[in-house]
Amino acid sequence: MLEFESYKQKLNEKVPQLESLGQALKLDKAKEEIAELVEQSGKDGFWNDLENSQKVQKRIHQLQDKCSKYDKLNKTCEDLLVICEMALEENDDSMLPELKSEYDSFETSLEQMKLGTLLYGEYDSNNAIVTFHAGAGGTEAQDWANMLYRMITRWAERHGFTYTLLDWLDGEEAGLKSATIRIEGENAYGYLKSEHGVHRLVRISPFDSSGRRHTSFAAVEVMPEMKDTGEIELRDDDIKMDTFRSSGAGGQKVNKTSSAVRLTHLPSGIVVSSQVERSYFQNLENCKSMLRARLAEIKEREHLEKVSDIKGVQMRIEWGSQIRSYVFMPYTLAKDTRTGYENGNINAVMDGDIDGFITAYLTMKAGERA
Repeated sequence: MLEFESYKQKLNEKVPQLESLGQALKLDKAKEEIAELVEQSGKDGFWNDLENSQKVQKRIHQLQDKCSKYDKLNKTCEDLLVICEMALEENDDSMLPELKSEYDSFETSLEQMKLGTLLYGEYDSNNAIVTFHAGAGGTEAQDWANMLYRMITRWAERHGFTYTLLDWLDGEEAGLKSATIRIEGENAYGYLKSEHGVHRLVRISPFDSSGRRHTSFAAVEVMPEMKDTGEIELRDDDIKMDTFRSSGAGGQKVNKTSSAVRLTHLPSGIVVSSQVERSYFQNLENCKSMLRARLAEIKEREHLEKVSDIKGVQMRIEWGSQIRSYVFMPYTLAKDTRTGYENGNINAVMDGDIDGFITAYLTMKAGERA
């Protein structure tokens, strides 16, 4: 019965953590805002402005979801403490497997919710648009970019996010030269902004018949998806549009018609393209979404008051300053150069286990802000 005593002690230690979490989440203010928004939604003419009404309903759902998740955590903690008390009183260890399973799930949910309190950016709750670029190095770098693509999409799947391919350019022999995806889910951008930057790989290349060790680089750009609300304005005079036929080996990833679209934002020099949809209009919408996202990300990162301050020089990828290194040989280690966080299970990392890196980054940024 010592295990039940141990779990009881751990659960009691979680109680003050739950109380601190409730304060950090500002649940009282959230409930007040819900009441105000519900009252607003009941007024005559509320649904006449569809865009605003949808925004209000989305906000109500987000706040209610936050409150209900916290209430569920509290209830779970209480229920698990009851199980411990009953088992100790009746000297019954049959409930131990259930207790272990439920406690692990409770602890994971608690840590995930605590992580959410570290998100404070203007666009953190938005969907994310993620672009992958292979660095210099041909096939090796293109394969590395594809590995990063898999890492991020596996992370998304693990956390119940959905992703949609917006653009894809095949590598010459393997991997990809560039690709862009939209990851949808609450706080997708807030979590994934930690992955923005240059990633470095060290391994024995499978494409080198001599079995030599290679160092490769690939860049990941993470941007918040912006809806066409006027917040990030795209003026027709500032945009140059080109249409072209999709290129690369392609397979099922790209279409073969001349419906691919490339947009150039003239003031900043930013270029985006989409070639995965069969419809010109769908590719155009993808491009506009990507362009708004890139402008918003730069605006936030550079602490600019308005988009017009963005200059092309700020869009250059600095290949010499990696944010993280992944070593497969002579040892296995993934280490973040910004936070110092590391994980020796390289296979798990490449399979999407990057929560530790995300937590370390958000904790660091929260400390800088404090």
